[in-house]
Amino acid sequence: MNIAVAQIKPAKGDISANIEKHLKFVEIASSLNANSIFFPELSLTGYEPDLAKDLATDKDDNRFDTFQKISNLKKITIGVGIPTKTKSGLQISMIVFQPDQQRISYSKQQLHEDEFSYFENGTEQVIIKIENQKIIPAICYESLQIEHAEKGSNLGGEIYVASVAKSKNGVEKAFIHYPEVAKKYSMPILMSNCIGECDNFVSIGFSSVWTKEGKLAEQLDNKNEGILVFNTTTEEVIKQII
Repeated sequence: MNIAVAQIKPAKGDISANIEKHLKFVEIASSLNANSIFFPELSLTGYEPDLAKDLATDKDDNRFDTFQKISNLKKITIGVGIPTKTKSGLQISMIVFQPDQQRISYSKQQLHEDEFSYFENGTEQVIIKIENQKIIPAICYESLQIEHAEKGSNLGGEIYVASVAKSKNGVEKAFIHYPEVAKKYSMPILMSNCIGECDNFVSIGFSSVWTKEGKLAEQLDNKNEGILVFNTTTEEVIKQII
């Protein structure tokens, strides 16, 4: 299976512009024979907690129908980030579109303390099945908590995908933590980070792939948008700067 992660610079609060950018990346990933592509945390709005209340929606928003159409057409799974509404508040979510299937919404279960005034925790771990392989989605802060990977592994997860918006400090922590998790649970880890200004920090990219042995297989830089496509059988990676 070929699984892709995207590194993008989202347009702050502009869902329409970000949808167009996402579609461009999906087309490129498909041309590189990817079976799936995952985007950074809150990729459709940018990581902007102050704007989340006004931008929040749900997985059935008809603006997202275009993702379902291209998923059906290209036979590609797509994971995008968006704040979602609940009966009691907001959550940081990943909406997953799969060919000819119902949409899945996964919400971040472990929030950073800075996020508590804006969001509430998700309550359930989702496992995404693609070509008989099981992907564990993780969203930023929780991906640095070992119990999250352990829970996903216990549910049968085989590949760990971290959708993040990380500063220099966060990326440095990830580069220590992820290789150890990969080795401990014998599963590859893919990190999709954004670049550019986010809330009150700068996200620095360096989206990366680690093999199940914890070896850094490939990474992007801190300036350019791009895609990494990881083959789960050969452990080879295609890097495309965009």
